[in-house]
Amino acid sequence: MIRAIFPGSFDPIHNGHIDIATRAAKIVGELIIGVYDQPLKDFIFSPAERLALVQEAFKNKPNIKVVGYSGLTVEYCKQNNIQVIVRGLRVFSDFEYEFRMALANHRLVPEIEVIALITSEEHTFLSSSTVREIASLGGDVSTMVPAYVAEALHRRLGELSPNKTVTPLMIKRD
Repeated sequence: MIRAIFPGSFDPIHNGHIDIATRAAKIVGELIIGVYDQPLKDFIFSPAERLALVQEAFKNKPNIKVVGYSGLTVEYCKQNNIQVIVRGLRVFSDFEYEFRMALANHRLVPEIEVIALITSEEHTFLSSSTVREIASLGGDVSTMVPAYVAEALHRRLGELSPNKTVTPLMIKRD
């Protein structure tokens, strides 16, 4: 059985993530959604909150498991008998980033393969940064995320003090 991981920070999870994961789960025996606690990023949601939001998205998918992890993804793969890393490609710039990451990961652990799935057309514009920015400016994200994620975003953004803003970093991929 092929075990794969779809790693990401998922801050928040959006319909593009869900689409890639659902499609990947059809071609592997078990898909692990790895919710990465990346210390170099500022998150709207805590690791536990992000984990809960992602778990809710896949609660009825028997071959999808959601876990939190830290450290190198390829090391997590080695420790957990995962053979494949799944990534999504939205636009041309994603290819360059993912290509470099795949080469670096292959250098570290040559036996781990990378599979890149092309996003569905309706999700090409979606990123967590875009969702956060639109939501922080009072925009409607209901077509971009599940309803429970939109509610969680609205609640969290309401909790943020006036001094804390949500600034998307468009140069970072999420």
